[in-house]
Amino acid sequence: MLVCRQMEALDTAKIRQDFPVLQRMINGKRLVYLDNAATSQKPKQVIDAISNYYSNYNANIHRGIHTLSEEATEAFEAVRPKLASFIGAADAREIIFTRNATEAINLVAQSWGRQNIKEGDEIILSPMEHHSNLVPWQMLAKEKNARLVFLKLTEDGLLDIESLKEALNPKSKIIAVTQMSNVLGSIVPLEEVCALAKSNGTLVLVDGAQGVPHIAIDVKKTGMDFLVFSMHKMCGPTGVGVLWGKAELLEAMPPVMGGGDMISMVWRDRYTPNQIPWKFEAGTPNIADVIASGVAIDYLNSIGMDRIRAHEIELTDYALKRFSELKDVTVYGPKDPALKGGVISFNLKGLHPHDVGQVVNEDAVAIRVGHHCCQPLMRDLDLMGTARASFYIYTEKSEIDLLIDSLINVQKVLGHVAL
Repeated sequence: MLVCRQMEALDTAKIRQDFPVLQRMINGKRLVYLDNAATSQKPKQVIDAISNYYSNYNANIHRGIHTLSEEATEAFEAVRPKLASFIGAADAREIIFTRNATEAINLVAQSWGRQNIKEGDEIILSPMEHHSNLVPWQMLAKEKNARLVFLKLTEDGLLDIESLKEALNPKSKIIAVTQMSNVLGSIVPLEEVCALAKSNGTLVLVDGAQGVPHIAIDVKKTGMDFLVFSMHKMCGPTGVGVLWGKAELLEAMPPVMGGGDMISMVWRDRYTPNQIPWKFEAGTPNIADVIASGVAIDYLNSIGMDRIRAHEIELTDYALKRFSELKDVTVYGPKDPALKGGVISFNLKGLHPHDVGQVVNEDAVAIRVGHHCCQPLMRDLDLMGTARASFYIYTEKSEIDLLIDSLINVQKVLGHVAL
């Protein structure tokens, strides 16, 4: 008889020891870092990997036959299969390195989009999209005289699947949708979206910048066609983005940038492109940070993505309960922690979110304020912006308590200047 055991909780105290910046004191108080949706902190293992590359085998890759170049090339290319395994991809050649998720989306829009989108075609988007998964499609639609179609949200901020069913038609060429909203925390039911898209012959690009660091994903099982994400939101360095695409799609797509490494042969008047993935990686890449990104993947795997997700559900549930104790506060997005990520977007009645952020910073609490690169969504919600607290593997319930205490202080300090 099988006995179901509760998943082992994260040892956040032990994890925190790996993150040097979390030892910082600001204004005489211990840093409370709650801005993980913008970027995560980096463990010493990742920091050391960058230092080790520059200290011991700094060299360009793919081109040299000397020891340093061969070592650097081997370490760099070893990251592709790690990333492929992490997202459930079958072929490491489907992993393309970019500077960030934004560049990865632009690559698809400029390469696949210019090749396949025609006048009158439709590109389907959710109302929750980050500007990175909106503006590239606006640019393409303008160039091709195509049409952007926006889906609807339910009252609690979830994607309205019925609106997708209504939107799909023979002109629908691609759905570009977030895995998880960086404002509302809403998690999109990707398998359902992809199944509907497939039945209509429509491709799906998933912006996983917010979701991949927190939720295990399997691109084969889900059925998507493209996935993008950024390593800096998942314990890795800045400057490394990832594009995964089905091999048959990538092979049919033309390169966007020309230069070294993306070619097979060059003549005075023409060239032949390299094979995937290298035909999309012109020039010297971000070698040190890609290598360190592999260490970040190892670090997350050592913890376990299921445990990370369980930890954040517990934190989000706790945070929602603590926020419910505050007076004159509005929290946006789903109230069920199982349907959202570790993101709490909120406003205090009568107070500008920027003022809220400045005052809590005096208590060494780091949150994000503003429109979060989602201006159309803010207009839909009739908001100028929100304050946002976001969690990760090293976040503790005591830090949420410190945030709540600081917000109570904000209301006392700024109550007389309410808007």
